Amino acid sequence: MSRPKFVMDFERELVELEAKLEELLRIDVSDHPDLVEEVEELTAELEALHERTYADLSPWARVQISRHPQRPKTQDYLEACFIDILELRGDRLYRDDAAMLTALARLDGHSVMVIGHNKGRTAKENAARNSGSSHPEGYRKAMRAMRMADKFSLPIVTFLDTAGAYPDLEAEQRGQAWAIAESLALLSRVRVPVVVVGIGEGGSGGALAIGFGDRLIMLENAYYSVASPEACAAIIYKDSSRAEEAATCLRLTADSLVELGIADEIVREPLGGAHHDPVHMFEAVHESIAAALDQLAGIDPDELVEKRFDRLQDIGALENEE
Repeated sequence: MSRPKFVMDFERELVELEAKLEELLRIDVSDHPDLVEEVEELTAELEALHERTYADLSPWARVQISRHPQRPKTQDYLEACFIDILELRGDRLYRDDAAMLTALARLDGHSVMVIGHNKGRTAKENAARNSGSSHPEGYRKAMRAMRMADKFSLPIVTFLDTAGAYPDLEAEQRGQAWAIAESLALLSRVRVPVVVVGIGEGGSGGALAIGFGDRLIMLENAYYSVASPEACAAIIYKDSSRAEEAATCLRLTADSLVELGIADEIVREPLGGAHHDPVHMFEAVHESIAAALDQLAGIDPDELVEKRFDRLQDIGALENEE
């Protein structure tokens, strides 16, 4: 497995062992026959450590993977999974928000509207896109795309990858909370299929605004939560350094979301995360979206909206065991 440049905290031991093995492999073993056995033992130890490191990841470790700078972004999935792409820009009210991507596209015979949080691939791009954290105009651009999709009977595919909406004063002055609420309300009543794909971070109202539909597909190491672990820790414990503890309590991982009936499907990732094998990840996500669109294609629009409402009502419902 190739090692990405960025290393997460829980991978340190693994990286150190890999470096040790690489150092030994640079030695000509013909001059040091005693090293052959050591290399074999170290290789076996490394394989076992790989399995142990990634086999039972904690919620906090999955949050770290979801934020990996080399993890595929919405734009990567758009370009890899779709064809005939036509990007739409601007909210027709204020400006274009680069943190939100909207585009017309096609996937396996389906003409669709794609909406997604738009993190950058480089530091410069990320700065220009606020790391995928939108201003109100980003959500209004998304709503413009939703209305267009509804008008022309185009299924909507959204990609979640944001720590949350942009929190500055100007965003609040331009109606950040109102824009998020309007976007969620509109998404709940459009008369076309809505497929949501969690590909990375899914934090707070910033994700929720485009994160509700008829199907929720989660990548194995993506998360979706009412707040980021740091924000939750700051609110509940008055200490953002307790983010790891908060991540466990929030039950924000894909496995927990399926167990709670919020998510429908988990797309498994390559060992270590999607950034280790993006091509495989693109193929798997393409297949999942196509299957969801096929399943939803024949449902009557009235039934779609009704089922979506029932889905929303069922979230958080408790059964009386008595």
